[in-house]
Amino acid sequence: MSGDETAEGEHLQEHFLTAARLAKVEGLRASGVDPYPVSFSPTATAASLHEAHAGLAASEASGARETVAGRLVTMRRLGGLAFAVIQDASGRLQLFADAAVLGDRLAGFLDLDPGDWVGASGEVVRTKRGELSIRVEDFSLLAKALRPLPEKWHGLQDVEVRHRRRYLDLAVNPQARRVLAARSGILASLRRSLDGRGFLEVETPTLQSQAGGALAKPFITHHNALGVDMYLRIATELYLKRLIVGGVERVYEIGRTFRNEGVSPRHNPEFTMLELYQAYADYFDMMDLTEALVAEAAQTVAGTTEIEYLGRPMSLRPPWRRVGYLEATSQATGLEWDMGMPLDRAREQARGLGVEVRPAWGVGKIVSEVFDAHAEPALWEPTVVMDYPKEISPLARDHRRLPGLVERFEVIIAGRELANAFSELNDPLEQRRRFEAQVEARAHGEEEAHPLDEDYLMALEYGMPPTGGMGLGVDRLVMLLTGEESIREVILFPALRPEA
Repeated sequence: MSGDETAEGEHLQEHFLTAARLAKVEGLRASGVDPYPVSFSPTATAASLHEAHAGLAASEASGARETVAGRLVTMRRLGGLAFAVIQDASGRLQLFADAAVLGDRLAGFLDLDPGDWVGASGEVVRTKRGELSIRVEDFSLLAKALRPLPEKWHGLQDVEVRHRRRYLDLAVNPQARRVLAARSGILASLRRSLDGRGFLEVETPTLQSQAGGALAKPFITHHNALGVDMYLRIATELYLKRLIVGGVERVYEIGRTFRNEGVSPRHNPEFTMLELYQAYADYFDMMDLTEALVAEAAQTVAGTTEIEYLGRPMSLRPPWRRVGYLEATSQATGLEWDMGMPLDRAREQARGLGVEVRPAWGVGKIVSEVFDAHAEPALWEPTVVMDYPKEISPLARDHRRLPGLVERFEVIIAGRELANAFSELNDPLEQRRRFEAQVEARAHGEEEAHPLDEDYLMALEYGMPPTGGMGLGVDRLVMLLTGEESIREVILFPALRPEA
């Protein structure tokens, strides 16, 4: 039986897997030993010792003494010898204990259980079998594990248990630790790339009086002191653009965003977004910047822009393919789509493709539903899909050449959206008209329509320079660069229904 199978509500003393460990804790305390000491000071990590003593020959002693600490993985006895393996954040290392050095304390060493946190000191040696080890001269129990880890350290097989008890997943599954390290590296790369281009990192409110900057359903809460309802942000866009108005010409935020929508392998209600804005730029500048950020992150964590995802090769090397939104929809469906087409024809074509159409939708919204259902899933290689319908893009400026469209693009990779960007709408009068159209759409049942934000309109009335903006889904970038298919694998604690 594995550790995750021990019933949550079962008393430790009443379960055979935990009763023996609890008895050891009580025995240690009775003998004056604290099974949970306050601190410990290692002098080396597993990785540093493997690197420093790579040339040590079998059966050779280094003469160097070190102190290490980690979680006990395995323990085996061979006559008067004991061989244990510990794992720290950097890797694994063997502890070699024998009665000639430890004497009567060998029994105490053997009484340790897999899962315990242990510290040990001794000479760095390589055994006859060539295993780098610490020949234990002293050891300490640093924390007694009352529940056993999953059997034989082979990892958890139950996906829900892995996500619900991420601490166990990290303890036993090397891939979970690799994903965590890669995520950290990707975030560092994004920050390094933007800082090096003169962007300032900022923090904007998570609690907002209006949920704006995206078309999404928010979480609602109540602020007791102010006596008003508040919303968890669905985007950071409108506050970041207020900073552009204030003269901060290059700005970004990497932060948690919340949308009260479905849960799926691609969606989690709480996720991480990078949003950035650059004065005097347009959506072409954002295309180049997005390509560079993703390529630099790939180099950081994978060492190359030529990767494999879900068993298929993929090149992230810029430049990426660029295709018009209407063109991509036409290619995917074999039907012509145009912003000037009759509404009845658009409805008929969509229904013929199995796409539900609501009465209040215009041609732009209908095309977007067809694109999402038929075009987006077919795009594998990195593709910049550009020039979106105005109807679904209330914050992007009108296209400089194409009526009915705006200067907006999305990056689609492996059939999913990775990034979304605009030449930002900075005309306050046109922005007001767009917001008013969204209010009308909300009145016709579109719950995700954008609210009319008077404070943001006031900011625009003070003047915002030409600006390019981009939002990138960090979780989806981590999925791409770690080969994971589900967003739950790259979020440490994904949203789950409470256990019964």
